[in-house]
Amino acid sequence: MKIRKAVITAAAPSQRAIPLQTFIDRDGIEKSVLSFLIEQALHAGIQEVCIVVSPGDEARYAQSAASHAAAVRFVPQSHPLGYGNAILCARDFTANEPFLHMVGDHLYVGAGPSCAQKIIELAEAEQCAVSGVQPTREGLLPRFGAVAGRRLFGPTGIYRVDTVIEKPTPTEAEQRLNVPGIRAGYYLCFFGIHCLTPRVMDLLERDGATLSTALAELARHEQYLAVEDEGRRYDLGERYGLLVAQLALALNGPDRAPILAQITELLLDRESAR
Repeated sequence: MKIRKAVITAAAPSQRAIPLQTFIDRDGIEKSVLSFLIEQALHAGIQEVCIVVSPGDEARYAQSAASHAAAVRFVPQSHPLGYGNAILCARDFTANEPFLHMVGDHLYVGAGPSCAQKIIELAEAEQCAVSGVQPTREGLLPRFGAVAGRRLFGPTGIYRVDTVIEKPTPTEAEQRLNVPGIRAGYYLCFFGIHCLTPRVMDLLERDGATLSTALAELARHEQYLAVEDEGRRYDLGERYGLLVAQLALALNGPDRAPILAQITELLLDRESAR
């Protein structure tokens, strides 16, 4: 299969303003979070991008994505019925094709090929759905969906998923999500980037289906893989989330040395003021 389309969800009430925030990327260029996400998708080989927005947000999102207008369209989520429903709103856009999915309130930072590119390459090679995951400490489980499965031979960090749980409790995780080779107290949680097959749309159409429940059902019927990514995901909706993501980008770019120097100066000033 060939993955040509991407869906970025940005319609949640707590999420709407975040993709419009601006920051300085690792190359020193000011841009919006939305532009950054679109560029990651396009650099990974995506040709068309759908942004799922809250009704009335189309104009300001279009302005934020103006430099990519030829590749982008907007679809409103008429009612705030949740994350799974937001993806389902893009069903006409995906048109029974596999697609890349990203969330609009996270930034993905890492060295080398992007997480989106690696997931697309694996999905196309294996002809199946693939989710990015990252070993995540137990205390953060209330913020993520998590998976468990069998580690595959060959390239490291690839798993055939057999269990998916949305925001598991520590007890659930200990009982159902332990994966050999992952250190104690850590679990494979979603990175926020997925390549999804058309069947996921069918599963999301069920009443009340979430992405996690759809993926859990998918894993019972066809191959579904997860791949570890060494980059970092930054939740911009968290307190100081955009600030932390901005620092991560700066420290991964050519301005690393002056940024570290300024951080050191701030810390020294704070100590001297005590």
